[in-house]
Amino acid sequence: MIRTVGLTKHYGKLVAVDHLDLHVKPGEIFGFLGPNGAGKTTTIKMLVGMLQPTGGEIHLNGTDALADPLGAKRILGYIPDRPYLYDKLTAMEFLHFVGGLYGMPREEIEKLGVELLGMFELSEWADQLIENFSHGMKQRLITSAALLHRPKVLIVDEPMVGLDPKGARLVKRIFRQLAEGGRTVFMSTHTLEVAEEVCDRIAIINQGKIIALGTMAELRSSDANADGRLESIFLELTGGHDIAEMVSVLRE
Repeated sequence: MIRTVGLTKHYGKLVAVDHLDLHVKPGEIFGFLGPNGAGKTTTIKMLVGMLQPTGGEIHLNGTDALADPLGAKRILGYIPDRPYLYDKLTAMEFLHFVGGLYGMPREEIEKLGVELLGMFELSEWADQLIENFSHGMKQRLITSAALLHRPKVLIVDEPMVGLDPKGARLVKRIFRQLAEGGRTVFMSTHTLEVAEEVCDRIAIINQGKIIALGTMAELRSSDANADGRLESIFLELTGGHDIAEMVSVLRE
């Protein structure tokens, strides 16, 4: 569903992403982890068409995203870490705006919009201005908007930021339902517990390169020095040995 070959991005002499090869399958929740400055956001912006790669290939559901960017965007949903919403629109008006960008018929937007707002427990707020929404409500609304055109690929940057435990549980459940329906969820997060709980496979990127990739069982078996927790594996692989030891001492 998502395939990159030799994906590379240079900023002058800085290599932000270095020949990245990924293959994310249909029906998979894929975690994309890394420390700050590792290349996560640059990779995501290339996948969604916000940045032009220096080199390499991007294919989304068989569509060459570089040769046919509009075709790729039609099957793609994107939830950024800092989404922008129009505060003077109501929730339903915002969904109509987003649906219009995808050329969806008004009746279809209305039908799916009602379903999505109900799914994300925003039905009572459908006709309220977004400026009155809490951060968590805005996060649920932007997720609703990203799913409105039924994308086959959903790319999410920090999906749980600002959500209370109930909202986070709801979003995790919906991601799993999407995956079970054959869609792909590509998720970047700093919340390692969420990645460990939700993701089918996890890639760890550091200095622009994938340094680990696999299921949690595979990641555990590849690092004998870690205690089996994703946090420990992550710190061991990304050079946080001192922090890992400190965390271990504090836990004991």
